[in-house]
Amino acid sequence: MPVRAGARRAAVLGSPIAHSLSPVLHRTAYAELGLGGWTYDRFEVDEQALPGFFETLGQEWAGLSLTMPLKRAVIPLLDDISVTAASVDAVNTVVFTEDGRRTGDNTDIPGMVAALREHGIDQVDSAAILGAGATASSALAALARICSGEVTVHVRSEARAAQMRQWAERLGVAVRIAGWDDAEQALRAPLVVSTTPAGVTDVLARAVPERPTALFDVLYDPWPTVLAARWSAYGGAVISGLDLLVHQAVLQVEQMTGRSPAPLDAMRKAGERALAAR
Repeated sequence: MPVRAGARRAAVLGSPIAHSLSPVLHRTAYAELGLGGWTYDRFEVDEQALPGFFETLGQEWAGLSLTMPLKRAVIPLLDDISVTAASVDAVNTVVFTEDGRRTGDNTDIPGMVAALREHGIDQVDSAAILGAGATASSALAALARICSGEVTVHVRSEARAAQMRQWAERLGVAVRIAGWDDAEQALRAPLVVSTTPAGVTDVLARAVPERPTALFDVLYDPWPTVLAARWSAYGGAVISGLDLLVHQAVLQVEQMTGRSPAPLDAMRKAGERALAAR
């Protein structure tokens, strides 16, 4: 995809959005790629305001990054979405094409797979997911690509359990639903993916086994989480939410700018510096 000439705009939308590291990552990529006319901003936009925001966008717009609660709300506003995005009914990337079309994709799923592979995790026989929210559905889709066996999902509500069963059937993943009371058992899985909000897994840190395997904790601020710190102290492999954020942002930059490869290392270092300054 060629890069169109002139000043171009991109941004991240969501609510809340002030905490987002996406501007740091994307602006770093533009500087490294020599895209001096490109800008990347953040906008506080909720579901009700999203259609009106789209109406204001002109030809200078190249793309949007979307966080909660917009990943599903944006779909009716698009001309088409990728198979990956359709698999979980969630779009985190919108690209505006030269002919004016709005195309949606989900870079969270391949970004998660890329982050795992960067840490040497190409395939596992089984896995466990802590939590059952929107991020958990993307985690399940990622595991569908690398897990050959059963995925155990530890949920905190029966409603979420039903949702995860639906996603598993749709994605073709063998899933076992377990209660949160048994979440300590999840820590013995070959790969544990924690998708819960900050603080929820702190109590599980006491149950980290002496020889833990791999933990993917999707949080990045605050970091490390109590669980990730204990896991690392015991010698286990830890993949952070920053790893996920950077890898999915790399894919967004490549789609929006048409330049490849995006500068992964520079983007990661910029993200680390920004987090350290908070």
